Amino acid sequence: MAVDKDTVTRIARLARIRVADEEKEALAGELSRILGFVEQLGEIDSEGVPPMTSVVETKPPLREDKVTDGGYPDKIVANAPEAAENFFAVPKVVE
Repeated sequence: MAVDKDTVTRIARLARIRVADEEKEALAGELSRILGFVEQLGEIDSEGVPPMTSVVETKPPLREDKVTDGGYPDKIVANAPEAAENFFAVPKVVE
């Protein structure tokens, strides 16, 4: 796909960036090469290739999923402007 100066102008406007007129021709060439590379990737047969999340096959470490209060509620509310019984106290906003 070939990109012309008008397309570069439209992309720049959509991206809300300023592009000088003398830069548009060079950007058009760069964008055309990038899109050509993407088109080449579309020609690759990837049927049966599993998706990868990393280059290295790893398994994340697992831990027991349990709910706790952190064990130190006094420290958590220590910097709060107002606290009541280890909870953050906030002004009522519903009438």
